[in-house]
Amino acid sequence: MVTKFVFFDLGGVVIKDFSGTNKWQEMKNAVGISTEQNSRFNTWYDQAERDLSEGKINLPLQFENINLTLDDFVSRFETNPSIWPVINAFHQKFPVGLLTNMYPSMFEAVKNRGLLPDVSWNIIIDSSIEKVAKPDPNIYKLAQDRVHANGSEILFIENTPGNIKPARSLDWQTFLYDSAHPTDSSQKLSLLLETE
Repeated sequence: MVTKFVFFDLGGVVIKDFSGTNKWQEMKNAVGISTEQNSRFNTWYDQAERDLSEGKINLPLQFENINLTLDDFVSRFETNPSIWPVINAFHQKFPVGLLTNMYPSMFEAVKNRGLLPDVSWNIIIDSSIEKVAKPDPNIYKLAQDRVHANGSEILFIENTPGNIKPARSLDWQTFLYDSAHPTDSSQKLSLLLETE
């Protein structure tokens, strides 16, 4: 297949977020979610996360007696140095962009913490700005329109299987990145580049 554009997911691929770690539980413990509150919090957060990703609401948010802030998330994110040279290698051959579910102001906070590789992204599709989030098929269609490419000409590197399925339905090429083993996954992605 001919590739004309490569999209990377941000959290769990370009940077280390909570994916493949116990940081989600660590954060809940740190902000004071009790065992008794845990189930209610998880139900509440499932809806809040969708609204945050679509830019309908902003952090900080209040859950019962808990105040959840942007820093509660971003302060736990880390660089993923294993993928930086891979992204740069891809960028030498193709335009590259981000296709990411973000909360309002989160991308700027990630950038300000120095977590991003030194890459001039050709396009950034931020769900909180676009008001539509993965896995809604409309965000993939929007991304495809922005890069002026057919689906089969787009390669998408993503760490969530449920977010890959809509891309495949548009005939995108996909690579499932393993956030729990970033070094190994980055090496496999590098090998994929050699076949492009």
